Amino acid sequence: MAKKNNHISETPATQMLRAAKVDFTEHPYDYVEHGGTEESARQLGLDEHVVVKTLVMQDQDARPLIVLMHGDRKVSTKNLARQIGAKSVEPCKPEVANRHSGYLVGGTSPFGTRKAMPVYVEQSILALPRIAINGGRRGFLVQLDPRVCAELLHAVPVQCALAE
Repeated sequence: MAKKNNHISETPATQMLRAAKVDFTEHPYDYVEHGGTEESARQLGLDEHVVVKTLVMQDQDARPLIVLMHGDRKVSTKNLARQIGAKSVEPCKPEVANRHSGYLVGGTSPFGTRKAMPVYVEQSILALPRIAINGGRRGFLVQLDPRVCAELLHAVPVQCALAE
């Protein structure tokens, strides 16, 4: 069994962040199946609102896209579709999401994805001072300035949050 320590090996996400000289901190935690942002926030002592989910979705033509959403909110796929000019948007099945992103569901980062996909970010995320977002592995978040999402990923701000 691998020795557990606080340094997580490089992922495509951390490689992309380092290459872009982004200031970020690494936050490993014990991954819990279906624990989601509630579990990672609890373990790391963070407000779930600043833990950002990376969701791989697709439009009516099965074109993939990424949505960045507050951990304590759900995506209104109707509102999202309307804002991005799609007929419909739905979450990808886990195996399809894995294929598009190159990451396992539960460890999906918007950084360093296998396929280039358009990224949409809930507008209020960009107003936060710092966010925690997946670093490319289950049980691993990175904290950084949310503006990195707009700058590095060219994420388009949208308003599609539903209260949990």
